[in-house]
Amino acid sequence: MSEVVAALTYALDITEGQPEGHGLRACLIGMRVGQELDLDDGALSDLYYALMLKDLGCSSNAARVRHLFGADDFRVKRAVKLVDLDDLGQGARFVLAHAGTARGVPERLRRVLELAFQRRSGPLALTQVRCERGADIALQMGFSQGTSAAIRALDERWDGRGHPYRLGGEAIPLLGRILGLAQSVEVFYQAGGAAAVEAMLAERDGRWFDPRVVAAFERASARRGFWETLEDDALARRVAALEPADHVLRADPEQLERVAEAFARVIDAKSPWTYRHSERVRRFALGAAAQLDEAPAPERLVRLSRAALLHDIGKLGVSNLVLDKPGALTDDEFAAIRRHPAYGERILSRVQPFRDLAPLAGGHHERMDGRGYHRGVPAASVAFDVRLLAVADQFEALTADRPYREGLSPEAAMALLREDAGAGVDPVALAALERFLGTPEAAELTAAGHAFDPDIPVPGKG
Repeated sequence: MSEVVAALTYALDITEGQPEGHGLRACLIGMRVGQELDLDDGALSDLYYALMLKDLGCSSNAARVRHLFGADDFRVKRAVKLVDLDDLGQGARFVLAHAGTARGVPERLRRVLELAFQRRSGPLALTQVRCERGADIALQMGFSQGTSAAIRALDERWDGRGHPYRLGGEAIPLLGRILGLAQSVEVFYQAGGAAAVEAMLAERDGRWFDPRVVAAFERASARRGFWETLEDDALARRVAALEPADHVLRADPEQLERVAEAFARVIDAKSPWTYRHSERVRRFALGAAAQLDEAPAPERLVRLSRAALLHDIGKLGVSNLVLDKPGALTDDEFAAIRRHPAYGERILSRVQPFRDLAPLAGGHHERMDGRGYHRGVPAASVAFDVRLLAVADQFEALTADRPYREGLSPEAAMALLREDAGAGVDPVALAALERFLGTPEAAELTAAGHAFDPDIPVPGKG
């Protein structure tokens, strides 16, 4: 399980605007602290997975960050970890520096005041859904209450001025205190090396961080080679070796299914316009597969199911300035969208049990005539299940609302797909989908219509 989670941390890193390896480096830092505090193996196991999965909820505030600042969510989310938004001066400078250039000075100043007084669009709003969603997804994946509680407490502070619950002191779970310190150490180390970490801790010890946890980190970091281990090529192997031997978790098929379903939630939370998109694509794809003349083998259906859930994982690397844009995309913006299948393939190819899903998930924007992306290859080079997934994906997208249009009725969506049959979509896959749409299961699915995530506000949708 540690191999699966470690590989997926790269998707979380990019979503949070961090360089590749952030989650693994934070894990190494935090586990060294846990060892210095003499945590037992059970607590170390909980800490190990909490450190790697601390950013599980990070996609859920990307749209809000983009809307609040009118700027690239990756840039803002990376920079915000280096400042204290509760400090009026730091908060003002940060907002003025990062609010979109189209916003005038009065609008920027209003946003400074909102941040200062903790209104709806302030730091609380940026952390509450993120922390709650991450903790909930960790439980969905089968991890412990200790791991979940640590993720929920990631942004709390020792002095009680953190988020989202203003916990303080011993009320913050110890593992959550370690997570908060490990994250800050890694971010400041990337920004300015060990000297930047030292200066940050001198200023935040006893305020942001538990002094006992800081002292444990200082002992750990004083050991020979500590900083070098964050930079070497053996980082993944070092992190793998830190899992307590008596608490190694195994990823059986049921567990892998939970992981795929959980990451589908992470993917779809990146934009409020894609709520439950991945799960709905899975249901359309499996429904269509069941209508084929020859019933697919069970293992083939498992691959199709997981690929459908994870097909858009590459969108975690696309800015919400592009994903949520209400108007036409520029050439550069469309190029960013066209890159997401390739990025998704690279992520999935890192995950050994999901490696065979990579070409299946990565081909969902290919066309029969070879004018699709990201490879742009003709139908003869694309497996049938890729074409089936592509039809399911297009149908779900056409029937869902988008920032630039209302969703189509199922009938209108099918009419468009029929016009594209042969050149764009596979006629056999389309016919299977059409047969599925005549079943009671599909009627229930399409009757539900498109919904929006109740925890993520949608501009113009209330």
